[in-house]
Amino acid sequence: MLAGVGVSWYTWLEQGRDITVSAQVLDAVARALRLDEAERRHLYLLAGLNPPAAPDRGDPLPEQLLRVLDSWLPRPAYVLDRHWGLAATNSMAREVFGFGEYDHNCLVSFFTNARYQASFADWKAVAPALVAQFRADAARHPGDEEFARIAGDLATVSAEFTGLWERHDVVENTQGLKSVIHPEVGELRFEYTSLSVPGWPGHRVLLHNPQPDTGTEQRLESLARRLPGYRGGPVPESHRLPDSPRHSEAPRNVRRAAR
Repeated sequence: MLAGVGVSWYTWLEQGRDITVSAQVLDAVARALRLDEAERRHLYLLAGLNPPAAPDRGDPLPEQLLRVLDSWLPRPAYVLDRHWGLAATNSMAREVFGFGEYDHNCLVSFFTNARYQASFADWKAVAPALVAQFRADAARHPGDEEFARIAGDLATVSAEFTGLWERHDVVENTQGLKSVIHPEVGELRFEYTSLSVPGWPGHRVLLHNPQPDTGTEQRLESLARRLPGYRGGPVPESHRLPDSPRHSEAPRNVRRAAR
């Protein structure tokens, strides 16, 4: 009775009966029963409502995940948060994609970092799908104003982004191909896979594998020999980006990267 509803209501809910219930009541039930996030989502589904997006966690990424990034060497891997912020990268991702000191958001860097732009073999062909995917992610979190803030700030410095954002296209990709031009070893072709991070809502790890029969694997090995400690000695650690600005500081990031 702590949530203000009777036993019969709980029974009907478990039986899947057609009952009318608000999100406020469900949240009260979740608090009264001390449900965790997975149980709360299940409660919403039982009531026929879409579960609300879980809040971002402020905790450091788990060590196990960082070890996955390190073990993926010499292949690039990085972690994005819900708003496409770069939460962690391995050393090859920084080498291949040219992520630098001021690269804190993948979307912002794509439109404002000249080195990152130049790394894509066909930047103009990639851009529409990237913006459409960001809009799809924003649509999954309708109450999250950070997506609109990032898009608005980016629109002030990139006419290309503005034109694509105004199309209102939506795309969802979890796998695909990526062609990158490295200034020293030339073209690198990857198959990439995006995987959700359990327990970290909105976070995903992007793993890149060399596309077979393209010479990419050999070129990566050549680059890897330059990484400190890659062969013999300690494995280069994943970069957590601990000093990355919070999302509320996104406008400053955009202006910095655009210089």
